[in-house]
Amino acid sequence: MDCHLVALLGSPRREGNTAILLQEAIRGSEDAGCNVELIWVPGLQIKPCMEIFVCKQKPVCAIKDEMQVYYDMIRDADGLIVATPVMTMGVPGALKSFIDRFQVFYMAKYERRDPLVTPDQRKVRKMLLLSIAGMNIKNLFAGLLQTMHAFSEIIDCPLWDKLLRDDMDTIKDITTRPELLKEAYAKGYALGEAIKRAKSEVALAVE
Repeated sequence: MDCHLVALLGSPRREGNTAILLQEAIRGSEDAGCNVELIWVPGLQIKPCMEIFVCKQKPVCAIKDEMQVYYDMIRDADGLIVATPVMTMGVPGALKSFIDRFQVFYMAKYERRDPLVTPDQRKVRKMLLLSIAGMNIKNLFAGLLQTMHAFSEIIDCPLWDKLLRDDMDTIKDITTRPELLKEAYAKGYALGEAIKRAKSEVALAVE
């Protein structure tokens, strides 16, 4: 059973600790039989949402940039892996702007009651969240998790599992923590297996 995932890298550092963690999760998913398309979000030529609200009437955005490609990609994916650092107690700017542009999905689902993701897709789709943060304080991931829960519901790709690691200001180099890399791989592999299993169940129900 084919499995196609999209991986979003929200870090401005293409080869930093977040990217290393993501590559392990991708490797796990690929070993589970999925193909994974990686998007480095800070490198995209997109604008933030301007609240023009054309998307209230139809599933398009008034801003003409690269986003339509990513709307299609996210809509058609079997699942997502999102990897991001915490910045200012929340989601980094480029990734937040990307997420905010999914008002197109929000309006379709909640305003017009005509979701862009089908019920059968919803049964399959799952999101894995990987995140690191520099400090070691209470509720460090709270803002990020609220945003990602909202995003996952808007695009009908429920937050299925997560790997969160704080205190990176002390750790500095994530490769010195092989247990974290092993966990990222395992979660990526499990995501691929879970999605393939769900796709098989949906296919059997249709027959």
